[in-house]
Amino acid sequence: MPDREIISPVKIYMREISRYQILTAEQEIDLARRIATGDEEARQQMINANLRLVVKNARDFMNRGLSFLDLIEEGNLGLMHAVQKFDADYGCRFSTYATWWIRQAIDRGIMNQARVIRLPIHIGKELHAMYRAESYLRSLLERDPTEFEIASHLGKPIHRIQSLMDAKSQTSSTDMIVVGEGELSLYDVVEDENSPLPEEVADQNHRDKLVNQWVDMLDEKERIVVKLRYGLGQQKMWTLEDIGSHIGVTRERARQIQVIALQKLRRLVRLDHIQSGDVF
Repeated sequence: MPDREIISPVKIYMREISRYQILTAEQEIDLARRIATGDEEARQQMINANLRLVVKNARDFMNRGLSFLDLIEEGNLGLMHAVQKFDADYGCRFSTYATWWIRQAIDRGIMNQARVIRLPIHIGKELHAMYRAESYLRSLLERDPTEFEIASHLGKPIHRIQSLMDAKSQTSSTDMIVVGEGELSLYDVVEDENSPLPEEVADQNHRDKLVNQWVDMLDEKERIVVKLRYGLGQQKMWTLEDIGSHIGVTRERARQIQVIALQKLRRLVRLDHIQSGDVF
């Protein structure tokens, strides 16, 4: 019995996107006008038809610290942004317009790619509390709080705050903290500490609505992983191994999908705080 061919994730992805037909100039104009009216089906069709454009551009950024699939993921974010901003009256093909957004998104992704830092649950929760205390005291005092002030605010000994500061110094503002099996909510994981959400978000119903809106903007597989991992709409939080079995991938691939999804969600959180201007 001959050995089964091992197909790489990149080949699988290329096979999937090859199903989508390239658009004519007339089709692009028609879709752009429909997108401007809020037509979600038209938006998805425009995205799907240009996924190969992202792959073409992503090749130019290989060997710069990100895997090819990660480069594609970053480029896809730029593509989605270009689809939203494209105007049928620009007088150019969509690919010409979108290439700039795709390449800028990939380049930014390389520079700002979050490192994944694995911490025990209790450390992650303490860091999260310290970030919130820092933000609160900074707005109250109109300056950076001292370690002693943070310790007093949290009711913790100064040496504990110093230890947490040491842990914080090993991360950057773009780092993603991934803690162990799920005591932190999805909202806690993706909330941008540098841009606190309005006070009304404290209302659980509003928080749930926001989270669901963000999650619905993810790709289908990412949406499934996030919902199962954090128990959205159900009580049980699935393990990565169980999720992998459910969607037919390895535990490691399920973890990678989770990381990509959380990165997208963090960007969406920041977007919600931008009143004007472009994301990229």
